[in-house]
Amino acid sequence: MDIKAYLKEKKELIDSFLKEYFSSPSTPSILGESITYSLFAGGKRIRPILCLAAYEACDGDSEDILPFASSIELIHTYSLIHDDLPAMDNDDLRRGKPTNHKVFGEGMAILAGDGLLTEAFYMMSNSLSNRNIKNTALIRAIKEIAFVSGIHGMVGGQAQDLIAENSEPDKETLSFIHKHKTGALISGSLRAGAILANCTKPSLSAITRYGENIGLAFQVIDDILDIEGDTAELGKTAGSDERKKKMTYPALYGIEESREKAGELISEAIFAIKDFSGKAEPLREIARYFLERKN
Repeated sequence: MDIKAYLKEKKELIDSFLKEYFSSPSTPSILGESITYSLFAGGKRIRPILCLAAYEACDGDSEDILPFASSIELIHTYSLIHDDLPAMDNDDLRRGKPTNHKVFGEGMAILAGDGLLTEAFYMMSNSLSNRNIKNTALIRAIKEIAFVSGIHGMVGGQAQDLIAENSEPDKETLSFIHKHKTGALISGSLRAGAILANCTKPSLSAITRYGENIGLAFQVIDDILDIEGDTAELGKTAGSDERKKKMTYPALYGIEESREKAGELISEAIFAIKDFSGKAEPLREIARYFLERKN
């Protein structure tokens, strides 16, 4: 299949929904401007697309869960806004543009992130009126996203990432950071899609293994790109991990071993969903696409 065409099609669906959703002016207007500035800054929509693809792999029609999947992008965007703040990573560029706090100030950037996070769960809860989704499945999926977004997932990983700065890399800490800060929301997005489709327990287990592997691979590749990529292509400042003495895979294992690890993780992810039908082909191709990405 043409994975680039698939990703483009799904991204356009998500963007169209989000633009319609945020088409009404916010009060105060500057808050809405800050939110939409980051939300429409050019993200690839990988996490919501994975949610849709998992739903399809379990025999669902992805448009049934478009609002739910799109809400995951709000959570991801909030995390980037807060991640870039001076108190965190203090970055000047995100997706090739000045970071939110550089344009709107730190206070408004914090509030934009807060607004996106809470609006995401409001958006999810609106699916209670969707007759194509069982309410029990919806509650389980909301619980899943809440779990992987908070202290047990992304927030916990970000906290450990801050704590570990300037420390000697060690396997256990590095694994914790990558699996929680990045991998948790990726895996949770996939699990939520499968849960919404009422998939079987074996299928959910397989998609979980797939998600855990590609989630970790995504961050390992990100670590490599921070060293080998350039700022223009990455859309963010290259080499920032090393300058901030972040705990990364290349810092612990070197570039070549890290690249081998990423390849192994992708192979394991694809193997995990070997028993799925052709409807899971987008998941297989997305895994391969991760290895080739440049930003």
